[in-house]
Amino acid sequence: MSTLQVEEIHTYYGESHILHGVSLTVGSGEAVALLGRNGAGKTTLIRSVVGFTPPREGRVLFDGDPIHRWPAYRIARRGLALVPQGRRIFAPLSVRENLLLGARADGWTLERVLELFPRLRDRTDQAGGTLSGGEQQMLAIGRALLTNGRMLLLDEPSEGLAPLIVREIGRVLTSLKGERLSILLVEQNYHLALQAADRVYVMSKGQIVYAGTPASLEADEEVKRRYLGIA
Repeated sequence: MSTLQVEEIHTYYGESHILHGVSLTVGSGEAVALLGRNGAGKTTLIRSVVGFTPPREGRVLFDGDPIHRWPAYRIARRGLALVPQGRRIFAPLSVRENLLLGARADGWTLERVLELFPRLRDRTDQAGGTLSGGEQQMLAIGRALLTNGRMLLLDEPSEGLAPLIVREIGRVLTSLKGERLSILLVEQNYHLALQAADRVYVMSKGQIVYAGTPASLEADEEVKRRYLGIA
């Protein structure tokens, strides 16, 4: 189990200033959700943490080590497992090949992932690109778990999925939370995020505008209306 500290980071795309002094933490064995509308900067935060778009200012620490100047491959090896937005599976490869591509020993195994996602068991020899959107999302999560990282980062895992599949993703996140896997969940689905999280942050225009528990957010009608569009 591991800890993540994001300290006052400023991230840019070219000259466009996207993140303005963002700070958050994910404690050991904790599930934290980051909510916000489209364009709030949530995906940029994930990219800053995993090394795709390093911040120009501020620090990112993982288990106390400053990783914000590390290349992405080194951050992944250190134990941050990413489930990217849009799933990004390898369409021509089989389900089995996708799952085992970055697998590392110790902890999660292929059999254990197939137990978590029974839909994938009968499709292990099927090309990843022929799966439904929901099955591809399960595949992306399973692939990340098999890297046996110590923290799981999920970027919009419910995006574009039918309600039934969203509930299945919620079941999986609740199961992983029960195992005390450290999780950072970036979401627009308010109910899924609150179901899975111990703590919640809300982002707007590249800044954190709210931090609290799911219960406190649920009770804060002004934050929900102003920043999440929930009446």
